[in-house]
Amino acid sequence: MDITFLLNGETVQLSDVQPTQTLLDWLRDERGLNGTKEGCNEGDCGACTVMVRDAGGARALNACILFLPQLNGKAVRTVEGISAPDGTLHPVQQAMIDHHGSQCGFCTPGFITSMATAHTNGATDYDDQLAGNLCRCTGYAPIIRAAEAAADAPVPNWLHDDLPEAAPDLALPQSSDELATWYADNPDGTLIAGATDVGLWVTKALRDLAPVAFVGGCTDLKTFDVTDDEIRIGAALSVTDFGAGIAEHHPSLAEMIRRYGSTQVRNAATIGGNIANGSPIGDSPPALIALGTTLHLRRGDERRSLPLQDFFLDYGKQDRHPGEFVEALSIPRQPDRLKCYKISKRFDQDISAVCGCFNITVTDGTVSEARIAFGGMAGIPKRATAVEDILTGAPWTEDTVAATWDAWAQDFTPMSDMRASATYRLETARNLLTRYFLEDIGAATNVLEVRV
Repeated sequence: MDITFLLNGETVQLSDVQPTQTLLDWLRDERGLNGTKEGCNEGDCGACTVMVRDAGGARALNACILFLPQLNGKAVRTVEGISAPDGTLHPVQQAMIDHHGSQCGFCTPGFITSMATAHTNGATDYDDQLAGNLCRCTGYAPIIRAAEAAADAPVPNWLHDDLPEAAPDLALPQSSDELATWYADNPDGTLIAGATDVGLWVTKALRDLAPVAFVGGCTDLKTFDVTDDEIRIGAALSVTDFGAGIAEHHPSLAEMIRRYGSTQVRNAATIGGNIANGSPIGDSPPALIALGTTLHLRRGDERRSLPLQDFFLDYGKQDRHPGEFVEALSIPRQPDRLKCYKISKRFDQDISAVCGCFNITVTDGTVSEARIAFGGMAGIPKRATAVEDILTGAPWTEDTVAATWDAWAQDFTPMSDMRASATYRLETARNLLTRYFLEDIGAATNVLEVRV
């Protein structure tokens, strides 16, 4: 496999690239660029963050789970390339010095590249932009001060690089048609989109994934189209772009997406990948199921559609045939009554203990339709059908909500694990319906106790 990309402003052409060689390993072992650090090696700590630019702009990504072929036709900046060739510092680097933002220093290169990427994009929501960079020295305050101090400085001219032309390669399909042909011929192959899940198969499980195809070049799978009847989303759309697009229509879902992984993970991960991996704790499926989403699958020239809730059959098992891939999903246009609640031990970058999504329609004081779905409560993302049955046709009152208490145990038999006990999960699910009801009638649900 031949690829071409820019590395710190210089064109790099590689031949016979191993499809699952990570950028982090290549930078350190082959190029001697050791500023990019290996910490967790699973996309959590941010020590390996690099800036990647393409036609869509600049993104912070984790090099430890970024495979070299994913860089074809792109421009990469490591911490060594954030400053100018003559040694002039980037504004965020100077600000880190001025505000004493570097302590032990191990995490600093990752923070620098994340900050420089945010600076390039004009992003100032630093709690979000830097949530994927961990500092064990607890130096966050001076780091945030440094980011704020550099915010108004112009983007350095040495970061305005032209992108090289991508080297064509059959394993880098440029359309869903090319992908469908390849996958039909290689039904046992592995499709790689953002690699935020698949990357760990290589870095942690040490698996051989060959043959593989990278879907990042399939621009027709990165769409977000809105009509009078539906919102249709291409499966390769990044979670970042999905969150931005859905915010206008269902802001609670967009707010939950803000807590999906980190900036680096959201920039790489795709909405189709989050569905196709079938995780029982994936955050997007419960919300999408509650919205009545339809999933569109393709194998060769054949296409089929099914309700998203029917795609998940059992733990680790989905209704997907060999050589078949998720092509798109469509959400019916509807008034926004969706609320999503992600319960986890940390606000940022944590796996859900329980993720509950409620979409309840009330007409003249009566529940006319109820769609409730949960992640983390069963081996698959699953609807609370017994609870829905009690609600539908009943008055929208606190007594009706209380009447669903026993039905939750009919819908779910949750497990106990390190994130939460079964009892906690079941009680939390019940309480989340109460929270939805109280929020819907305008009652306060987040109350701060003030002592004077």
